[in-house]
Amino acid sequence: MRTISIGFAALLVVSGAPALARQPHQSMHDRGEAELAKELNGLVPGKPQNCVSLSRIDGSHIIDGTAIVYRSVGGTIYVNRPGGAEMLREDDIPVQFVWGSELCKLDRLKLLDRLTRMQRGFANLGEFVPYTKPGKTH
Repeated sequence: MRTISIGFAALLVVSGAPALARQPHQSMHDRGEAELAKELNGLVPGKPQNCVSLSRIDGSHIIDGTAIVYRSVGGTIYVNRPGGAEMLREDDIPVQFVWGSELCKLDRLKLLDRLTRMQRGFANLGEFVPYTKPGKTH
């Protein structure tokens, strides 16, 4: 009788494992979307652009599993949702390969682990969506 109850408990644990394994990925994405929405609160999206000038970029940060946010000197925020965004972690170091004076759609990012400095993935940039305050143009 004891063997059956342990076997049954193991079956419950194993059968529930796939659902539990998917949940953290979903919650990371949901948290990322919520963080991005909070950051863009009150801003208006503009027409997506294929490239942004590096001379206008003042800084950037990664939102887990969601996007890279670039801040420009003029106050415009550019949101990029790269192919492979699910690989993004806030503590990644993005190494961008730039050919010229602009970051462009399809440019490749190498993602390095901040602690070990080892490559843990890559992503290809998507379109840059500008966000500005209402009434302001980028």
